[in-house]
Amino acid sequence: FIETSTEGRPFSRNHRSLAYRRAKNVSDTVAFGTQNDLDKMEYEGLRHSIYAKLPNPELPRIKIGGEKCKHPYMASIYNISAMSFGALSKNAIKALNKGALKGNFYHNTGEGGISPYHLQGGDLTWQIGTGYFGCRTEDGRFNPETFKENASKPEVKMIELKISQGAKPGHGGVLPAIKNTEEIAAIRHIKPGTTVLSPPGHTEFSDAHGLLSFIEKLQELSDYKPVGMKLCLGRTEEFIEICEVMKETGKLPDFITVDGAEGGTGAAPLEFSDSVGMPLQPALIFVNKTLIKYGLRDRVKIIASGKILTAESILKYLALGADICNSARGFMFAIGCIQALRCNTNHCPTGVATQEPSLVKGLAVKDKAKRVFHFHNNTVHAVMELLAACGKERIEEVDMKMFVRGDEFVNLANKYYPDSFTMD
Repeated sequence: FIETSTEGRPFSRNHRSLAYRRAKNVSDTVAFGTQNDLDKMEYEGLRHSIYAKLPNPELPRIKIGGEKCKHPYMASIYNISAMSFGALSKNAIKALNKGALKGNFYHNTGEGGISPYHLQGGDLTWQIGTGYFGCRTEDGRFNPETFKENASKPEVKMIELKISQGAKPGHGGVLPAIKNTEEIAAIRHIKPGTTVLSPPGHTEFSDAHGLLSFIEKLQELSDYKPVGMKLCLGRTEEFIEICEVMKETGKLPDFITVDGAEGGTGAAPLEFSDSVGMPLQPALIFVNKTLIKYGLRDRVKIIASGKILTAESILKYLALGADICNSARGFMFAIGCIQALRCNTNHCPTGVATQEPSLVKGLAVKDKAKRVFHFHNNTVHAVMELLAACGKERIEEVDMKMFVRGDEFVNLANKYYPDSFTMD
């Protein structure tokens, strides 16, 4: 009741409203100027050009797939990040996938496996976590036969091996017992009505050589569709070692998804959400520069995943080294999430993050699928408008020279007029 338009966590009211307006395909303009305090040193903005251009109407696509890849994928620069059926309702999953189909971008399944609700025709990135849901044996180990069966589905365009996620790195996924229905248990090959805690780490490997060999195995079993890994950066020396082994063996993932510690989830211990992992910005810079150092950057694509809701945030993370971006909560807003912060209770009032039938029924799939499409379409068009305002036409031209921080204004003034900011 006392929240201002620029406050609110994890997303401000202004940013939530922007997502709602773009999803509804209504005007996303604001009146009377910015409500942010631009005099603060943490201000970050774009350096527009006097010679601004008309926005390129063609929305960019990025090719994902390395030298061995037989089925490369042309990805949008903005896609739906990992959210499982179980964490989200069946109607939410259906709306997201139908929206992805209409907008020609991909939908990450989350680690809960491929449900019937993911198979609405939209492109999928199938995520495999430490529980190996959708490709596990009865004792929870990896099952190559069921993996191969699911990987061969035409909807599956890419496969992502989840090492860790930003909201709870080193913890493993949590499916509360109240959300673990008979249907969800059947899809995941687990016992219904129980709280499911995915192991904190993978049982199929325990070092860099094992990780990259397992990724190579997934590439072979999927007939060389793009296979990558998702991680929240923690011990930087471990990522350096992975790059060294990549260089040594030639075993490469097709992409690496970098998840920031600010990432969200339906259920996580507070200490993990608040105190574990590296934020997206420094993590992305580190991953990008390390791949460059080992001569691997042009062979491995980078996907940024975190609090990426606005066109400006997309451009920022592309400038910091990403090729494309993923968002989960942005698309949740598109289908009606109000940031009630009840995802872990099964009482989500909008039917997005619940398995309660009476609440799920309130989420109208046809209407929300249109909103997913419009949110994506309007956001990517806004990216192209910002790009054009900076005097650029193509997404490949994005770099950090387009951005300026608050303290840089003072530095620029002092550079050209050294006496301007002296105090007598």
